[in-house]
Amino acid sequence: MFPLSLLQTAENHPMLVELKNGETYNGHLQSCDRWMNLQLREVTLTSRDGDQFWKIPEVFIRGNTIKYLRIPDEVIDIVKEEEVNKAAQNAAGRGAGGRGGRGR
Repeated sequence: MFPLSLLQTAENHPMLVELKNGETYNGHLQSCDRWMNLQLREVTLTSRDGDQFWKIPEVFIRGNTIKYLRIPDEVIDIVKEEEVNKAAQNAAGRGAGGRGGRGR
């Protein structure tokens, strides 16, 4: 399971993002890119000491500032099922015995 495919599957799902500076963002993942930059909507920002909270409609988080991501279990299950299905399709697509390989 690759982190990028996991994040792409998590789009439109809730997630928690903790930054290296200690701030946490709770919101719905709107999009991500290959550098793990995230765009969240309907965000609740919690200060590093946990005393202050802010509601933000939308936020962009740069990937290199992320320390931790919490993704719902249902998203992880979806990715696992996709990997199993993909592996089964690859196995079924191969020929059954006979001469194969490099054309000899």
